[in-house]
Amino acid sequence: MIVFTILWFLVALGILVTFHEFGHFYIARRCGVKVIRFSVGFGKPLLSWYDRHGTQFSLAAIPLGGYVKMLDEREGPVPDDQLEYAFTRKSVWQRIAIVAAGPVANFILAIVFYWAVFLPAGTDVIPVIDRVFPDSVAEQAGLESGQEILSVDGVKTPTWQRLNQQLLTRLGESGQITFTTKYPDSDLTYTSSASLDDWLKGVDEPNPLEGLGVELYRPKVEPKIQKFTDNSSAKLAGLVAGDVITHVDGIVLEDWNHLVSYVSERPGQTIMFSYERDGAAADMEIVPAAEELESGEVLGRIGIYPVVTTWPEHMLREYRYSIFEAMARAGERTWDTAMFVLMSIKKLIVGEISTKNLSGPITIAKVAGDSAEAGWIYYVEFLALLSVSLGVFNLLPIPVLDGGHLLYYTIEAIKGGPVPERIQMIGYQLGLFLVASIMILAFYNDIMRL
Repeated sequence: MIVFTILWFLVALGILVTFHEFGHFYIARRCGVKVIRFSVGFGKPLLSWYDRHGTQFSLAAIPLGGYVKMLDEREGPVPDDQLEYAFTRKSVWQRIAIVAAGPVANFILAIVFYWAVFLPAGTDVIPVIDRVFPDSVAEQAGLESGQEILSVDGVKTPTWQRLNQQLLTRLGESGQITFTTKYPDSDLTYTSSASLDDWLKGVDEPNPLEGLGVELYRPKVEPKIQKFTDNSSAKLAGLVAGDVITHVDGIVLEDWNHLVSYVSERPGQTIMFSYERDGAAADMEIVPAAEELESGEVLGRIGIYPVVTTWPEHMLREYRYSIFEAMARAGERTWDTAMFVLMSIKKLIVGEISTKNLSGPITIAKVAGDSAEAGWIYYVEFLALLSVSLGVFNLLPIPVLDGGHLLYYTIEAIKGGPVPERIQMIGYQLGLFLVASIMILAFYNDIMRL
């Protein structure tokens, strides 16, 4: 599993870094700049070759980034016959184009990925409220069981995913939040609102639906056995596929989740299971095996899988786009995601979101592995999100990042002369310290999650 996770992480990183650096490389070539090296990864090259222009392409040992090295007078003397090919001899607008090309390439890549996600026909789950919890934001707004949430703050929420995304934009905020709802069998819509007060501000790994105080409808999974794991204590005790577990220690089971919760809390303890088989009821004692998680927590397991429950058709929303509609939708999603990432950065800075939500390469690797295991659409959507995030982060006006260089060149274009080297160097040192601090914090959060 670890090898699988690392593999998909490296694939993700390789694709995003290569495309980012190719943006710089392609525009540099178009502007007549001599490119000395195009490297994916840092450190000693594991594989390298040269093209007819003399550019070295290399795959390096440390796969946490990449770079494009151009002919540059700031890095050493340049022969007179090569000066016209130096980056520093190009106009400020050409330099701006070369620097901006990396993040722009990431946005283009994200559009392509989202286009691939939207092109196949698919279905999503409609957000219908199952329960509203007392003393919650949802109760204050008058939301009720059975209602479909049509929009939040005027933004349509046709699926679970879109509802979650819109609620995430309100993290850490105060003020009014507005809902538009309707009952599935009615055309009447209802608009209501509630007050937020530093909503989920500073909460680690906030759950917006839980913070709102609603539980969305999902089909109940019956505690009926479909199959067993290897060395299943339930199978060894005598249960068979098709058995329906009705009670545990005399407690009536509501659904599969109730069974899992009860068993998980009792590793190594004897539990009396009541079940039905072919219409006949019987009892049986089973001792759940103790399973230790990576976190050190020990859970009880009896080694059974439930019969898969499908969603009712009326709870699913089908979507089908033409090639051009999918492309337009992809562009819209890329823009929305970029704005969300930018807003999240702002909220981290002002303290509306906890810095514990920052993730580093360990968490990214885990998500890469999980999304790849879930299916190609989930992995491609993850790549799109990561590509947008990389593009936005690189555009931040921090020296050492592309955005910092763009800031210097923009000032140069306005004032007609370059920013003094001394100021650039001070900015570079501050930027390096800031980026290093963010990376250390992200690594620390990763380790604490483990």
